Amino acid sequence: MWNHVKSAFLMLVIWTFILGVAYPLVVTGIAQTVFPDKANGSLILNGDLPAGSALIGQSFTAPQYFWGRPSATAPAPYNAGASSGSNQGPTNPALIDAVSARIKTLREADPGHALPVPVDLVTASASGLDPHISPAAVEYQLDRVARARSLSPQEVRELVAQHTEGRQFGVLGEPRVNVLTLNLALDALR
Repeated sequence: MWNHVKSAFLMLVIWTFILGVAYPLVVTGIAQTVFPDKANGSLILNGDLPAGSALIGQSFTAPQYFWGRPSATAPAPYNAGASSGSNQGPTNPALIDAVSARIKTLREADPGHALPVPVDLVTASASGLDPHISPAAVEYQLDRVARARSLSPQEVRELVAQHTEGRQFGVLGEPRVNVLTLNLALDALR
């Protein structure tokens, strides 16, 4: 019987080392070698300091910044530890109230703007962490941001064009703009 116990314990130690130490070190080494940026969280640097991740949105509410998609995470927006959708359907009164409040906030931030509000500015993404908005959502906010920064809309539009990402592999998804990188580029203009 002790032979079986020794064999089982030896197998436990060996497999613990292989799967708990060696394998994670090999995978981490490969990731750090092949794609270190992604392995380290896709950090966006502002000078030498990290400003955020290209994969997780941030909350911007000042008029001189483009605003991202609303976050469905709690207790704080863009809380990666609480990533999940709101799971509210289109007829849910809570979703209708939230969208109405978001539209009101956008209208109050730019009172003269009469165009329809793009859907991605008033609804959260499936994860609640989406760092991107559509070019239509950027265009909707462009005049407000240009006025707040004392820039011409054309200057801001050119910057937006530089930060607009196309479809992945030319066919997947839609064109999009990372809100954090665009706002950092705006800050760099001054």
